[in-house]
Amino acid sequence: MAGPDDKDISTLVSELWDLIVRYAKQEALDPLRDLGRYLKWGVAGAVLLAVGVPLLALGGLRAMQEELGPSHLNGSLSWVPYAAVILGGTVIAALLVRGIMAEKRRADREREQLRKRGG
Repeated sequence: MAGPDDKDISTLVSELWDLIVRYAKQEALDPLRDLGRYLKWGVAGAVLLAVGVPLLALGGLRAMQEELGPSHLNGSLSWVPYAAVILGGTVIAALLVRGIMAEKRRADREREQLRKRGG
């Protein structure tokens, strides 16, 4: 009693193999590809920040020394531009850490809400 929907074993094996390959691509390769793209942009951004922020600070320091140094910040006040650059760098670092920690706190809150709903 073979019906029109009956398939031979080679067709079933071929379809099963095709299903396994598509599943592997969907569940393994696509997330890895997305992770690679995320890492690529993250590393590029980190390198640009690591080069750009110190250069910006050095430029600000030199500008303050040139514009304010000869007439206002000489002698015993020559440390003021350095203190301003260090303070600015500290503020930037604190804002970056605050942003990173805010994301972590948000994720922790969401995880806790999921636990409360599930349990």
